[in-house]
Amino acid sequence: MMDFVVILLILIFCFCCVTPFVVAISASLSDERTLLREGYGFLPKHFTAAAYDMLFQTSQIFDSYKVSIFVTAVGTLLSMIVTAMMAYPLSVRKLKYRGRISFFAYFTMLFNGGLVPTYMLISKYLGMRNTIWVMIIPVLVNPWNLFLLRNFFSAIPAELHESARIDGANDVRILWQIILPVSLPAIATVSLFYGVAYWNSWYNAMLYIEESTLFPLQYLIMRMMRNIELMKQMAGQAGVVVDMSSMPSTTTRMATAIVTIGPIIIAYPFAQKYFTSGLIVGSVKG
Repeated sequence: MMDFVVILLILIFCFCCVTPFVVAISASLSDERTLLREGYGFLPKHFTAAAYDMLFQTSQIFDSYKVSIFVTAVGTLLSMIVTAMMAYPLSVRKLKYRGRISFFAYFTMLFNGGLVPTYMLISKYLGMRNTIWVMIIPVLVNPWNLFLLRNFFSAIPAELHESARIDGANDVRILWQIILPVSLPAIATVSLFYGVAYWNSWYNAMLYIEESTLFPLQYLIMRMMRNIELMKQMAGQAGVVVDMSSMPSTTTRMATAIVTIGPIIIAYPFAQKYFTSGLIVGSVKG
């Protein structure tokens, strides 16, 4: 009986998670006028792909897809390398000034230099304006992810470090051949956090990028949605009679959500299996 109740609760939870996504797909394939009149449902109302036609009417969206994929892949890889190389020494209790370095990283979670100094530093002194690296380098290390990975490294039995040092391994070899292989759950989790953050990033593109070929997908779609709203406002101010219900505004928002969230949904199952894996169990004997 208990198994039946647990399975039933899990099915209800899965239904609650899947329902919004199904409704969004249905709305993105519905006619704008019919959607506003009849509301949302599980099946498209007056099926049409006008919203997707508007999104993919230019080839620029494919260029933005390439930019977002590059930023997500390269940014996640570099962030994990730098974060792991910083988290490991902070997990070693014998490190000198360990507490001060940790406080320095924690301080950045509470305060920042401000928009104007940051803009001057990145655009003038670092020269990253209108480059794709401006969406990667300034956000290379997230302090929260750093401390999360550090805490996981700290929980690894000290016997692994000591046995590797007895065999003559240095810190670099211990990190890459001992610590990281038994830290796959933490690596996968933090990588997913970084990947989602890079995929959804658009703020730095708005501040530092002017070339349309370097627009990430999120920023490009945001500009397209703003243009639709601007067209409505200009039509209203000019006194032009326009049937606003015929413009795919709501359906385009739904199509935007589907287009942008798709790659994350595809990548998530590959990392999910590591979240609850206990790879450290049994790694130390005796």
